[in-house]
Amino acid sequence: MSLAVVYSRALAGMAAPLVEVEAHLANGLPAFNIVGLPDTEVKESRDRVRAAIIQSGFEFPAKKITVNLAPADLPKESGRFDLPIAVGILAASGQIQHQHLAQYELAGELALSGQIRPIRGAVAMAWEGAQAQRAFILPPENALQAALLHTATVYGADTLAAVAAHFNGIHSLERTHADAAAFRQPETAPLPDLADVKGQHTARLALELAAAGGHSLLMLGPPGTGKSMLAQRLPGILPPLSEAEMISVWALRSLLPPHQQRFSCQRPFRSPHHSASAVALVGGGSDPRPGEISLAHHGVLFLDELPEFERKVLEVLREPLESGEIHISRAARQASYPAQFQLVAAMNPCPCGYLGHPAKPCRCTPEAIARYRSKISGPLLDRIDLTIEVPALSAGELTAAEPGEASAVVLQRVIAARARQLARQGKINAELNSADLDNIAAIAPEAKAALAQMLEKLSLSARSYHRILRVARTLADLAEDVEVSRQHVLRAIGFRRAL
Repeated sequence: MSLAVVYSRALAGMAAPLVEVEAHLANGLPAFNIVGLPDTEVKESRDRVRAAIIQSGFEFPAKKITVNLAPADLPKESGRFDLPIAVGILAASGQIQHQHLAQYELAGELALSGQIRPIRGAVAMAWEGAQAQRAFILPPENALQAALLHTATVYGADTLAAVAAHFNGIHSLERTHADAAAFRQPETAPLPDLADVKGQHTARLALELAAAGGHSLLMLGPPGTGKSMLAQRLPGILPPLSEAEMISVWALRSLLPPHQQRFSCQRPFRSPHHSASAVALVGGGSDPRPGEISLAHHGVLFLDELPEFERKVLEVLREPLESGEIHISRAARQASYPAQFQLVAAMNPCPCGYLGHPAKPCRCTPEAIARYRSKISGPLLDRIDLTIEVPALSAGELTAAEPGEASAVVLQRVIAARARQLARQGKINAELNSADLDNIAAIAPEAKAALAQMLEKLSLSARSYHRILRVARTLADLAEDVEVSRQHVLRAIGFRRAL
């Protein structure tokens, strides 16, 4: 047989479109050509494939070899096509039986020795390919990842020779089985505990509110008051990832280079430096990759020193905060990534940082303070549910204050509040739309009337109206109240007035 077809998959964002690897052998001067819009990494596979075939004990055909990666208009990147190209050439030259090739999808980078190296995007590939009713042959590390999807049939192979032996019926590959608990990497350190935070009762309540309802949070206060310390303790009071959330997070992690992949059961916590670009934050590039907001999917994105970020960088957060996903469009490629992240930000009240400090005087002019705060636009502030002040503690308060509640205690209240939300509406309060707030959230008429009065008085937007109601609903859930009262609404308004 001079023609063989092997199935594999490319990567286009979170999608993994099917690629048919067609290998054709013809008479003529020996040559090896790869067509079908391959990038440089794929073109270089010619040398890797040739050496791997020879080192695995097979004969490299001295013929005119043409490998077509179809569809031709889909860009192909990385070394993931090494293994299907090598298997296609061996099948076309009669060294591998081709009867069962159509039942499998293959991906893996070949070493010159014939070893198979791990690739990016194995979980995303298995996620999309499981519906095709084909099994996957992957490097052992990637096979463990892909086997997390119970609907996928996955085999791990460490060498090209082992793959050939499987198709030739000499020695079958063993199916890979994995579960989330066995696969996850051990945690290097326990999460920081909320008991370390002394005083700051309002800030602790706001953090508990943010965890219980999935709300975004902005903390305003002088340097050294504990804003970053509080933010770092938010993951410790968030409920554990469900299995579906965990697989979604790991599918995104699998898109990173292998040395950057870390598969943990803890919720993601991403804290980019304020020098980060818009592309680093939302993703992008000529070959669009996920950014910080997608790597914080189902977790926390912490932006410290918020006004130090460039304004155009902060503005790109507005759409993902509302929609929970990001669409990246380039001239040649488009990609979509999930971005259901919880935004937590911290900032100083003025350029010098000491506005309102009880002991250190502020040296900033009103114009400098206004210019500093104007770096954060009104539309972005309008999308933040909770805005609180974190005041400086005096020496007496700091030394006399007893340790606060431990994260484990707060976590139990958060889990109970979220359980009420899921039982009532099937999602957390931060995801409620206007219809849900009217029909499900049980807002008392006097609470709505009080909010309507405050809207006029404070010139709040319609978006602020709905966000205040969501926070009030979370306050009621933490208090185990069925109905949202006027008191809950007024308290929720107080959490938006720091700026």
